[in-house]
Amino acid sequence: MLDLGYVREHLEMVERMLVSRGRSAEEAAGAAGLFRSLDAERRSVITAAEKLRAERNSANFQIGALRGEAGGQLSDVLSGLLEKMKQVSAEIKRDDERVGELDEELRRFLLTLPNVPHAGVPVGASAADNVEVRRWGAPPEFSFAPKPHWELGENVGILDFAAATRIAGARFALYKGLGARLERSLASFFLDLHTREHGYTEIFPPFIVNTASLTGVGQLPKFAADMFHIEESDLWLTPTAEVELTSLHRSETFDAEKLPLKYCAWTACFRSEAGAAGKDTRGLKRLHQFQKVELFKFTRSESSYEELESLLRDVEDTLQKLGLHYRVMQLATGDMGFASAKTYDVEVWLPSSREFMEISSCSNCEAFQARRSGIRSKARGEKSEFVHTLNGSGLAVGRTWLALVENYQQADGSIVIPEALRPYMGADVIPAK
Repeated sequence: MLDLGYVREHLEMVERMLVSRGRSAEEAAGAAGLFRSLDAERRSVITAAEKLRAERNSANFQIGALRGEAGGQLSDVLSGLLEKMKQVSAEIKRDDERVGELDEELRRFLLTLPNVPHAGVPVGASAADNVEVRRWGAPPEFSFAPKPHWELGENVGILDFAAATRIAGARFALYKGLGARLERSLASFFLDLHTREHGYTEIFPPFIVNTASLTGVGQLPKFAADMFHIEESDLWLTPTAEVELTSLHRSETFDAEKLPLKYCAWTACFRSEAGAAGKDTRGLKRLHQFQKVELFKFTRSESSYEELESLLRDVEDTLQKLGLHYRVMQLATGDMGFASAKTYDVEVWLPSSREFMEISSCSNCEAFQARRSGIRSKARGEKSEFVHTLNGSGLAVGRTWLALVENYQQADGSIVIPEALRPYMGADVIPAK
């Protein structure tokens, strides 16, 4: 959430920012106009209430003097003044109630504003405006036409979409045998790598979260339609462990000397994919349920961009150990997530379609989530400040699964297991049938 004072002082810039984030000029102007109206009324009502309080304070001195002069008797002047102050008190109460209503309206308005992009983020309307930063490795060469992962998986008996559809419906997957073991092995490999070599502390959180947690991270109110809500409750299925890891320290103040704090968590993630009708309908790319290892950091403001680069290196190291060709893209303003100030997407190569697919998104949200969640740090002798929060997938397990299957497929239909995963799999290859 953006600071109220910041929005007031930089409203024209915020309006331009909304356009760069993909809103129409009319929508941005309407948002700015609404803020001006609410803020002007709030300040006007506060000023009126302050004048009434000053009037009441002055009258209280007069009332005290008049009571003394009258010896306890109510004079006409005293009675009139008491009656007037009764009306003034009622007006103050009404003004205070209106200020409370306006505060809530402004709070709700601020919750709808996305984060302000970092100055170095390229301005652009869509993914077409993203900027490639670097590539690692090269696409594998095949002497045959590579098959898509859903065909490979079903051919060797490690993936069963028909069974998943019987159990739950479309956009679910069922892994079998060595396919299930590969899913589990990837998650274990990710967690071991991040905790043993990259310095993260593992968390195993609930997969169900409350409204306050989702609001604090920026998922609510904007993205309610993209999530699964449990009826007649304040609970939702988690869309990403970013929610739990942010709320791990909601309403806390850290000792600044203990930052950064680095966490990782494996969870299932649940998304309705409300806006994805007709997109990626085959395979594992876009499911209602998928598993992911999330990386998360709480940092001081002055070091958060160094920590973002470090987070990105941890993600790249994971892919390099698996031998997967990838590229790093810096996202343009119109393609970034709602809470992000700067984002790198890491995209892995898919041989069957000859294209890159996002496998991790690494973001610095600066103080945006911390302000919504009330998370601060305090150094000795200094004022407290909101921490910066960073997150990234390290990695999405299902998407890594499909990338490995496609990139390591063999002419006979078998799938070679990368060396880093063999201790977890207990096998060098998934044999053809």
